[in-house]
Amino acid sequence: MNRQRSLEADDRDDLGAMRGSNQSGIRAHNERLVLTLLRRHGPLAKADIARQTGLSAQTVSVIMRALEADGMLLRGDPVRGRVGQPSVPMRLADDGAFFFGLKIGRRSTDLVLTNFSGRVLGRVHLTYRHPAPDATIRFALEGYAQLADQLSATERARIAGLGIAMPFQLWDWARSLGLPDGAMDEWRDRDIRAELAAALQVPIYLQNDATAACGAELVFGRDPAPADFLYFYVGYFIGGGLVLNSSLYTGHTGNAAALGSIPVPAENGGSRQLIEVASLSVLEAALVAGGNDPGSLWDPPAAWNVDAAELTAWIDRAAEGLAHAAVAAVAVVDLEWILIDGWIPATVRARLVDATDRALGRINLAGLQPPKLREGTVGPDARALGAASLPLSDRFLMDQNAAMRVA
Repeated sequence: MNRQRSLEADDRDDLGAMRGSNQSGIRAHNERLVLTLLRRHGPLAKADIARQTGLSAQTVSVIMRALEADGMLLRGDPVRGRVGQPSVPMRLADDGAFFFGLKIGRRSTDLVLTNFSGRVLGRVHLTYRHPAPDATIRFALEGYAQLADQLSATERARIAGLGIAMPFQLWDWARSLGLPDGAMDEWRDRDIRAELAAALQVPIYLQNDATAACGAELVFGRDPAPADFLYFYVGYFIGGGLVLNSSLYTGHTGNAAALGSIPVPAENGGSRQLIEVASLSVLEAALVAGGNDPGSLWDPPAAWNVDAAELTAWIDRAAEGLAHAAVAAVAVVDLEWILIDGWIPATVRARLVDATDRALGRINLAGLQPPKLREGTVGPDARALGAASLPLSDRFLMDQNAAMRVA
């Protein structure tokens, strides 16, 4: 089974089966088309939607009335043109559906509640030495109850699911976390998706954490995302995702664009993996070696208190690695854009992108078109928001490859 699919996916192959007044149901094809268009372009009038989708005006009117009756859309103020009747733009209703996103990291866990527009309504955060299944499930259940209590009874009925973003094969990272071999083996035999589904009775989704972060940029990014881009997410270990034709490409295992494994030059000759130079674990180790407390790295980045010299040295090394990894990627896939984001303050992200751009200028790019770099727009919440985007995308939006007409 595709790891991103819900436990309930096999029961919902007929996409029209849950249409009607069930706001959290899977939408029919044309309804998904309209919702996807409004999410990507903002409020639009029916005539604009008909023109961009190729649907008839009558069909669009029927769809819009159904979505409005289901509480998914809201009418805007009429806009008068020079001739004819005023047009009425329609937009997504913030309270049309609600989603939970659970990020399970190697040093911290976050649970967020978002509305249909992607605005974070509430969050809970936990730091630890390493993640443990029982504690993680307890945190998720308690946090879910706490955040759901913020919603009215009507709004709680519109909870459309919970997504989980976590590293696959988490048990393999025990040694990297400074733990004895086997210290995280309990994760091998636990199915956290099934356990949470049984406890919460809502659809549960699962995706690799860095891939989910890339999905957050695609769905919730503040600026329109390029049609094709490579995405680096700097966390405890660096990872990322790949978007082709405006669709997240996950590969047959769900772990495509495992960017941390790309070989990059080592300072003393030879090579090492990108994960060994551009991860926050490297900065943590440098801080410890220098007698500094690394604890604030795992608090929300706005609260970082990091030694300036160590941070600058890490940015320079990470940028060199990122530049070489970017060149290796564009040599295989002709990508115009590289986006960089992470569990880092916005000021650090800007410095990292600038340093990577300078490092690109020092690499021989003969035969290649240099990629353009820009900052990601979601920030530290990308993995949690990416998790929340899983039920949103599965239940309400179209696969972007099928929606190229509305690009």
